[in-house]
Amino acid sequence: MSSKRILRVNELIKKELNGIIIREIEALPDVFITITRVDCSPDLRQAKVYISVIPDSRFQKVFRQLLANVAELQHLLNLRLRMRPVPKVVFAEEKTTKDAAKIEQLLKEIKKDV
Repeated sequence: MSSKRILRVNELIKKELNGIIIREIEALPDVFITITRVDCSPDLRQAKVYISVIPDSRFQKVFRQLLANVAELQHLLNLRLRMRPVPKVVFAEEKTTKDAAKIEQLLKEIKKDV
């Protein structure tokens, strides 16, 4: 499979699934859900969808809600994409944004001490 095609499919899934989540998931008040990236397998059978939640304290609740609704989200994605097979969605936590936030906080503390 061409890497250009995989990159295009990653972006397409990110865009479509983001719209589906915004419209279909009962959003918790004051919670911001972001799909940071999508990584499809080379055979396009699986799409690992990395999510970030602000505030971080609500991540587990939102993640459980996404997992509980994954079948419905997959169905809606299947209807929107004009490709077969549509990759199976698997949600994962985006750890790089957490790490970046920690590093930024440490840098602020160092700057304050100097």
